[in-house]
Amino acid sequence: MQGTLPRIAPRRRRGTGGRPLLLALVLVLLLPWRAFAQPVPPPVAPPAAPPALAAELSTNRIEVTTAFAGGEILVFGATERLIGQAGDEIIVLATGPATSLVVRRKIQVLGFWINGPSARFNRIPSFWVLAATRPVAEMLGEADREELRLGLDLLQLPQLGGREPSFRAALRELKQSSGLWVDQVRPVQVSGGRLFHARLPVPSTVRTGEYRVQVLLVRQRRVVARQELSLEIERVGSAARIADVAEDLPVLYAVASILLAAFAGWLGSVLFRRG
Repeated sequence: MQGTLPRIAPRRRRGTGGRPLLLALVLVLLLPWRAFAQPVPPPVAPPAAPPALAAELSTNRIEVTTAFAGGEILVFGATERLIGQAGDEIIVLATGPATSLVVRRKIQVLGFWINGPSARFNRIPSFWVLAATRPVAEMLGEADREELRLGLDLLQLPQLGGREPSFRAALRELKQSSGLWVDQVRPVQVSGGRLFHARLPVPSTVRTGEYRVQVLLVRQRRVVARQELSLEIERVGSAARIADVAEDLPVLYAVASILLAAFAGWLGSVLFRRG
């Protein structure tokens, strides 16, 4: 008789189904704590607004005709704070196209004056006018003045030929006497504490081209704001046509000038003779 084998119940293995749930619960509990434990970055302060300065020109174009006897550049504007020695200060600098100029020294030989040594200055400003609410040397330090070239004595004057300082002095005297270099002759006028304007003289011998006008706001001996404006000076009418002929056909222009001068002399002698 075959006996029946005893049925052995399978051994129950320890279940692991509860372990993932336990780990998930631990993570859920730890995540907020970690997020809470992380240092909070300090708030970033918004950038400070630049000092307010508004400036403009009365015109962006000056026309030079045969009857042009000179004019002026009117610069006006306003500031955020009061303008004065205890507050903000204003500097206005106008510069013209670069040019070259030869300075010659006259020497006497056998009773005659002839051209002697000379110096050539390249890429110098054909027009340079500075105006300010008070002397720039009292508003800025020497290093800032030198960096911004705020002064005739600080202009870069590349020199070829004669190296004597007398050539530079003669160049400055020539430009100043013709009204092309002006150093704070007319101060910047202030109205109402925050409004300013400056009138920069323009002589009749001014060169045509693009001009740049810089308006600087000075606060506590530092330039804190700057605005650049542009101005065009050009010849119009018969003056423009004569200038074009002189530039494109210099020989023809020279011959015509000689003939015109000879005719004027002959006509004057005839009229005076009859009189």
